[in-house]
Amino acid sequence: MMNSTNRELLSILLGEDSESHSMRSLAELFGLRTVRQATTYGVAEEVLSYAMSGKLMAARELLRRALAESFGESSVNLASPASVRDYLRLFLGGQEYESFVALWLDAQNRLIAGMELFRGTTTQTSVYPREVVRTGLKLNASAVIFAHNHPSGSPEPSRADEMLTNQLRQALALVDIKVLDHFIVADTAVMSFAERGLI
Repeated sequence: MMNSTNRELLSILLGEDSESHSMRSLAELFGLRTVRQATTYGVAEEVLSYAMSGKLMAARELLRRALAESFGESSVNLASPASVRDYLRLFLGGQEYESFVALWLDAQNRLIAGMELFRGTTTQTSVYPREVVRTGLKLNASAVIFAHNHPSGSPEPSRADEMLTNQLRQALALVDIKVLDHFIVADTAVMSFAERGLI
């Protein structure tokens, strides 16, 4: 199947429904990128409504679960920023609201659990360090990777994002849980605090 075209693969997955989806990008089809349309003079962008097919949603969720399963095995870990990007894009890509996610890891950086801790609006979400610490202790985690999305489409961290990351690092250090990274997912772009030297 590696040599098949996108259209052929969609036909296998969706059958007769594939034709109506063939003009969209794969990132849009699988909900990894918000569907946008430039308005007059490119001044603003309008988010277009697009309902993902149930089969495509199921395929995306199965892929996310397969990645989570592999990250829980002894031979695969999440210590490097490159190894976690695809998982986070499947977790957060294309959402119209902001979510704050934690990937809790054991001492060998294997995934214990990936979960949404807080959900907010299209522009912000409230994160409570006490609840984050409580969850990490409950899971007996040794490390954590944080991530949240920017529905606006820009992966650049705000000053508030940097301050929150530092607060969480300090709070979790008291209970010996190391913060390895914080990612921002914005459509198909993913920014790593560790790669930027911010953590």
